[in-house]
Amino acid sequence: MSGPATVLILSDPHFAGPAERARRGYELACAPNWVVRRLLAIYRGCYWLRDPLGNGPFLEAFLQRSGPADIVVANGDYSADSAFIGLMDDAAFSSAQECLAKLRTRFGNRLHATIGDHELGKTSLVGGKGGLRLGSWSRTVNELGLQPFWQFSRGAYVLIGVTSTLLALPVLLREAPLEEHAAWEALRREHLETVRRAFSALQPDQRVLLFCHDPTALPFLAELPEVAARLGQIEATVIGHLHSQLILRKSRLLAGLPPIRWLGVSIARMSTALHQAKVWRRFNVQLCPSLSGIQLLKDGGWLTVELDLSARQPANFCFHPLPWTSVTNCTGTRAAI
Repeated sequence: MSGPATVLILSDPHFAGPAERARRGYELACAPNWVVRRLLAIYRGCYWLRDPLGNGPFLEAFLQRSGPADIVVANGDYSADSAFIGLMDDAAFSSAQECLAKLRTRFGNRLHATIGDHELGKTSLVGGKGGLRLGSWSRTVNELGLQPFWQFSRGAYVLIGVTSTLLALPVLLREAPLEEHAAWEALRREHLETVRRAFSALQPDQRVLLFCHDPTALPFLAELPEVAARLGQIEATVIGHLHSQLILRKSRLLAGLPPIRWLGVSIARMSTALHQAKVWRRFNVQLCPSLSGIQLLKDGGWLTVELDLSARQPANFCFHPLPWTSVTNCTGTRAAI
């Protein structure tokens, strides 16, 4: 193969089905007092996302407007994770199942999907609710049909999808119940071995497009000799998780920040990731924002990548914005976000 190929990429649809949409106010319910509730409401309403259960119209708009593609990659976080325990929660599982059904119906076997952190559970921003759950891993892999690792070749390119939560487990393990730690560590060892074998097998003339939901995982990948030896072959690493280019720019500015372990699990997780964020540049990071973006900038959308399968020309990334003013719900009225 030496001709062109188009790769279509979306990330963080955070679709909420009927059962999750019935949980309005679920984040505020975690707050321990009125002051924290008020601060959280201001942060969500003015900066991050006022209605985290209202992303459905953005997914529908993407499905209607995205053009033809040879390869489609969904880069994680398919539900709202409104119980904070991932897909072990029936409502979150139903949301993710519906989201992926829509994507599979539209794109068929061209679709490849990575596992995001919200599939597996993530402690709430305030209140310390939820976290990693082995039951969510089982449902994600066995019932939803997502592969922890996938790889395929097109011409001179090798596309690889990894599970960021397993790679970054040293940062995230404190969010799992103590009795599950050994099982999570065993899953990580297996995943690391799979990644090592894949990178060891790369031919010198092959180029890699790496898909990794959470960039917290990248410093741990860089520690693997097989990956470090082939960093020059990684043309781009597509991440999600950050939702907005603004967050990526801030992360680069704060790279090297010392870990803050005394302000709760969420702050410890984020500051530890930032402490090692200087490593990200070695992976040629490209952010695919969430479909909605953030409340402040309304800057969501998706990516396409034009590949010259002979790799004579570099991959050409293009961002496709999804303006809030043009997103409509199924009744034809503007979405209330």
